[in-house]
Amino acid sequence: MAMDKIGRSTAGMMQDSIPKSTATSTGTTTSYASSSSFLTNNPLMSAFVAFAIAQAFKFLSSWYKENRWDLKLLVGSGGMPSSHSATVTALAVAVGLQEGFGGSLFAIALILACVVMYDATGVRLHAGRQAEVLNQIVCELPAEHPLAESRPLRELLGHTPPQVVAGALLGLFTATFIHLICGSGVQA
Repeated sequence: MAMDKIGRSTAGMMQDSIPKSTATSTGTTTSYASSSSFLTNNPLMSAFVAFAIAQAFKFLSSWYKENRWDLKLLVGSGGMPSSHSATVTALAVAVGLQEGFGGSLFAIALILACVVMYDATGVRLHAGRQAEVLNQIVCELPAEHPLAESRPLRELLGHTPPQVVAGALLGLFTATFIHLICGSGVQA
């Protein structure tokens, strides 16, 4: 059995122990909130909702354009808008709205968002373009070549800058909307 500093059992303290910081006149103290605060965690909910909206938009726009349901689009990467950009932007904005734009948490969320969006338009976009070229080369191989029957590489990996900007705007609006509807999410 685990004991705290003064010899009390910590068995009951371990359940529902999600740290929550609050500012006081003497500094910052950490208390523990119950796990029911998961649904009132605006940054987390903003990120999930922004991701779901972006993926649903891709799914529905594909159905509208091609008159067929492609369930892979619900979880796949690439396309308009960038769900990665929507997710990390919603997270950063929601953290900023809840904790303040001058704090360390916002700085971490902002840097994460920048790295993810840079990666989406850089490395992942170019990897997708290389996959297109490689797939074309494999298609032109003679039938007796060992690679002629290989599975094609996924081509839709990254995003163009307009797709990233659209995702970022979706994340911004989602986090702001959830903040306005649900309040700050900070509990005393």
